Amino acid sequence: MKRSSRPKIGRKKRALPRKEESAPANSPRKVVAYQIHEDDTAPIVPARRERKWMEDADRKFPYRCLPLVVANQYGWEILSTHHVRAVWDGSSGAEGLTVENLSGDGDLHATSHFGAGVLTFQIPFIFQTPEGWNLMVRGPTNNPKDGIVPLDGIVETDWSHSTFTMNWRFTRAGTVEFTLGEPICLFFPIERGALEKFSGELRALESNPEFEKKYREWSASRDRFLLGLEKEKPHIVAQGWQKEYFQEGHRSYPHMLQPVAWRSTV
Repeated sequence: MKRSSRPKIGRKKRALPRKEESAPANSPRKVVAYQIHEDDTAPIVPARRERKWMEDADRKFPYRCLPLVVANQYGWEILSTHHVRAVWDGSSGAEGLTVENLSGDGDLHATSHFGAGVLTFQIPFIFQTPEGWNLMVRGPTNNPKDGIVPLDGIVETDWSHSTFTMNWRFTRAGTVEFTLGEPICLFFPIERGALEKFSGELRALESNPEFEKKYREWSASRDRFLLGLEKEKPHIVAQGWQKEYFQEGHRSYPHMLQPVAWRSTV
């Protein structure tokens, strides 16, 4: 993920503060997006719970998977300011990918810059996070798009004073479209060094009797439930699906079910 230094000719820039005021110890950490130019921006919204493929599924069955739903909402999304059509001819040069603006006002953020079938979205902000925190930058979670995939990047936004780009790579020669208001980027903070604080260890389940007991109870309960569905026992069919994990998860992740809105002072 390359830093973007695209010049903005004739634009009025917003001055960045030299130093952030210290926040009280008990106040929530902030991710700040500095809008560089008054006439160039993009919507930033809490990541959505809904996915079209989940909505279209039989009885919206995928929403019963709490880990999936939590992941959908984990972070904030940057939305496309235009309806664009991108066409890649399969060649490696930047000129092999063309971008057409179908609708939308203001600067077109989508370009062909790197070649190799990579579609690049310019992000019109400089992000700043607290010391020791990076931004994970990627495409919207659990939202596959035919013919193109988002590329992930981790940006050290606690010290960097440059912009970055969001990049998508074609999986084959062809045409894709991004509609006005479609998410083109997802981001969320991750603590630098957190991964290095962990080590992996493989153990036999019986080495933890209490944990094994809980697993065996859950497994037996699951088997009974599936057998009841197979035999069409009325009380099991009426229940529809087991909700233990979903109920426990609501207590563990209440904040994920109510994403925090992005506050603007621009």
